[in-house]
Amino acid sequence: MNKRHIAAAAAALALSITLAACSGSGDDSGSSASATAMSHIHGLGIDPSDQRLYVATHAGVYTPDAKGEPQLVGDSTDDFMGFTVAQDQTFYASGHPSQGGNKGLIKSTDAGKTWKALSLSGQSDFHSLDYAHGAVYGYDSTAGLLRTSKDGATWKDGAQLQAFDIAVSPKDPDLVLATTADGIARSSDGGKTFAKGTQPVMAFLSWRAQDALYGIDPSGGFHRSEDGGASWTKTATVPGGQPQALTAVDAEHVLAATGIGVYESKDGGNSWKQRLAVDSPTNP
Repeated sequence: MNKRHIAAAAAALALSITLAACSGSGDDSGSSASATAMSHIHGLGIDPSDQRLYVATHAGVYTPDAKGEPQLVGDSTDDFMGFTVAQDQTFYASGHPSQGGNKGLIKSTDAGKTWKALSLSGQSDFHSLDYAHGAVYGYDSTAGLLRTSKDGATWKDGAQLQAFDIAVSPKDPDLVLATTADGIARSSDGGKTFAKGTQPVMAFLSWRAQDALYGIDPSGGFHRSEDGGASWTKTATVPGGQPQALTAVDAEHVLAATGIGVYESKDGGNSWKQRLAVDSPTNP
């Protein structure tokens, strides 16, 4: 095995370990509520109506309070795995109820205060959700396939694949990217089929502007592509190493979560500022 293949295998293994650590739905006894929540982040978003940050976690959705400390939104402490902000105060999510099981697709129209079940309750756990072109795109980890829905109630099943995250082109509704252990897999038919993943290996992707596709690798390296993933430029390393989530708000505004914090960049990932600290389970 040559050095390049060894590096790729190591990156894939690190990614698998990272995501396995974040996918459990059990109880984290012995930690405070905020420490437990902020040590397992699964999604990030900014509400366009007021530019407030929202963090989807293993124990509910949180937002910074007046002092910049994480505050639970609403009263749900369920495990929010997939999470995306669609538009003003409108969020989609998935995951596990606190007592176990699968939530299917759920929706909030009051910025996470309350949630309504839309479909696939008890059946599906979407580990990645994206809202684009008036549709929900989801990677259903339970079935291992890409699904799309215009109304959140009825779904079109796409390809089966082992994916970690998905991103949809802001220009072309048929162009969908997925991160896999082999690299980035590409679909040009709306997720019906995917080509085999190609290097580089990325943990998460986010795509809000045509010339600003962002990716974060398993070690926290932050990358930008201006040509839809054909080539990449590493611009920085997000503090904290292994990533937990990535969301591009627009062409220059990006959010990333690692093991030590939620970070924000407003210059396309060249510099980062911590928005919220993350409490390590081993260092409460």
